[in-house]
Amino acid sequence: MTDGPTLTRRRALALGGGTLGALALGSSTVLGQRDDGRDGNRTYRVTVANLTRGQPFTPPAVAAHRSSVEVFAVGEEANRPTRQLAENGNLDPLVDLIDDTNAIRGAAVGESPLVPEADPGDTGLPYYTELELSADSSAEYLTFVSMLVATNDGIVGLDTVPLPDRVNESRTYYANGYDVGTEENTELFEDLVPPAKTLIIGGESEGTTRSDSDISEDGVIRPHPGIDGVGNLPPSVYDWREPAGYLQVERVES
Repeated sequence: MTDGPTLTRRRALALGGGTLGALALGSSTVLGQRDDGRDGNRTYRVTVANLTRGQPFTPPAVAAHRSSVEVFAVGEEANRPTRQLAENGNLDPLVDLIDDTNAIRGAAVGESPLVPEADPGDTGLPYYTELELSADSSAEYLTFVSMLVATNDGIVGLDTVPLPDRVNESRTYYANGYDVGTEENTELFEDLVPPAKTLIIGGESEGTTRSDSDISEDGVIRPHPGIDGVGNLPPSVYDWREPAGYLQVERVES
């Protein structure tokens, strides 16, 4: 993996409009590492891959944390960080949550969207990335989350899965898509973030990075129903079968 451009943390996470599609493949942004003196820090390498045929992911976020942390949960209402990510591709509230939550012991965010392996929009962007993060031994779990870009309020994620314990031990996980239940699935480009079109079929970008109260709903997080073709999104292009994502997590030498 090559080094990307020099970015501040906020710049790397500014995912609105053309910025999302313009971020180059690069090293991850490391956030929120903490050390409480237990056994020193442990280092993990997390490989995240997009398995869909037509759903881009925003730069993936991973966090190593204690059991008390719950970023999202099926059957419950989405918190503000999850809602902002799912509707607008906005990772800033999630970064604030990482900064402000002591039980999150280490985290990292990629610097590039992940497109399907076939790269249908000819973006030149990758379909997988490697993230590295460190955390002390009190962090026993990993959470992963990313926006399904061509959805109204969809995410792909894993909630609180065990981290490998021994050096060179690895664990493989598959991540499904979820509808966070905060916005109607209109499937219209005007209601989606602008890169929903450009990353998959190219052309001039359309859309918004703001939530629209006219299509808001008060639901809970649930498995995503996929793309129905009720708006501008042909299911033959944008729909996917689960799992949507793949993660390999390995503990490496610190």
